Amino acid sequence: MSQTTEHLEPLEGLRRHKLLPPQIRAALPSLDSTDGFSFNNRLLVVKFFCPYSEWRWYAVEFDGSDIFFGYVKGFCNEWGYFSFHELSNTTLGGGVPAVERDLFFEPMLFRDLSD
Repeated sequence: MSQTTEHLEPLEGLRRHKLLPPQIRAALPSLDSTDGFSFNNRLLVVKFFCPYSEWRWYAVEFDGSDIFFGYVKGFCNEWGYFSFHELSNTTLGGGVPAVERDLFFEPMLFRDLSD
């Protein structure tokens, strides 16, 4: 049986989806490659979120193994670096993942973000 939609790919534990599938990883520019762009014109490629709080992480660049650069909405909203390892391994009691990927997020310019 062919599984063509991303959410039907092999599941990753309790998260039940891939946090960073290969096609999204490949779409992320390398770190520092968007330095010449104004923040408003930077492309938010992927959105991670905590369904139990208001925290949101929008990745713009990726070093290919652990470090993202992007926009973070939490206690304060700011541009900065965040770790894939930390996002993927943070759990609640019972090993429930604390961070998910927004499966319906479409890449957008920062200036168009209304979330």
